[in-house]
Amino acid sequence: MSNQGLYLYPVWLRIWHGVNALGIILLIFTGISMQYGNIDYPLLPFKVSVMIHNISGIVVSIGYVVFAIANHFSNNAKQYVPNYKGFGQRIMKQTTYYVFGYFKGEPKPFPITKDNKFNPLQRLSYITVMYIFVPLIVFTGVGLLYPELIFSKIFNMGGVQFIAVLHAIAGFFISLFLIIHLYVASIGKHPLKNYSSIITGYHSTEDH
Repeated sequence: MSNQGLYLYPVWLRIWHGVNALGIILLIFTGISMQYGNIDYPLLPFKVSVMIHNISGIVVSIGYVVFAIANHFSNNAKQYVPNYKGFGQRIMKQTTYYVFGYFKGEPKPFPITKDNKFNPLQRLSYITVMYIFVPLIVFTGVGLLYPELIFSKIFNMGGVQFIAVLHAIAGFFISLFLIIHLYVASIGKHPLKNYSSIITGYHSTEDH
């Protein structure tokens, strides 16, 4: 262990995280602009929103493929493998800490270690987002970018409409995850150090 703390985030993961975070934020902003912007007073001109959204989507999609490959061939992959024994109890314990324990100054029920970067609730949310919702939004995004690839009818609904609904649902849950992710990262004695760790690669052990 370094004096700086635990080295948990290798260079490739930090670069991907930064590019992905920027891409996701742009996708959310431009998606909202296209979906809910006033025609007369849009957040961004519609054509500009579409251009930025498409470019960001391509970058995030390529980044996800890089992440999946790098994650598979590195030790980071084990962080996404849940221990099913007592998983529900650990989820409840971590949830109780976030809702009550943290505000009472109680210690973390699952401190970060080299082998366990994620607490049970984080692991569940990361698995759900990274292996369900991100692939879903990538595939549906490709379909909307190339609508000729979509079936004309899916479950008695227009194919493009069906894919658009799935795309919006995935986008909503990813947006919700981002908000919660930013909140959870602020928990601790030194919140800014949690954010700086994804830049330096080192997680401070002072909060343990």
